[in-house]
Amino acid sequence: MGFESLTFTVTSGHTTAMQKRISIAEFKAQLSTHIGAVRRGSTLTIFDRETPVARLVPYRPQKTALEVWKPIRALAHITLPPAPRGAVDSLAVLLELRQPHR
Repeated sequence: MGFESLTFTVTSGHTTAMQKRISIAEFKAQLSTHIGAVRRGSTLTIFDRETPVARLVPYRPQKTALEVWKPIRALAHITLPPAPRGAVDSLAVLLELRQPHR
């Protein structure tokens, strides 16, 4: 059971991109067509029944190189927190963190 719908994203009164909602089956059956649409600027949201599972957007290359920051101070000048007193049961801590809040 395939479905397809179109949504237009509007910013400041101008349409900026076309978004398309499709089922997984439709995506698989028409893969080349959908890849071509994304290449031309469309965005696809892929649904498994009524649940969105993925978004396919046009590739935009990075315009700037990755910026590497120099450290603001030497590692030797960073103070570490005190060591815990006694033995720590990491499993008990993990289980405690996973308990639902009441």
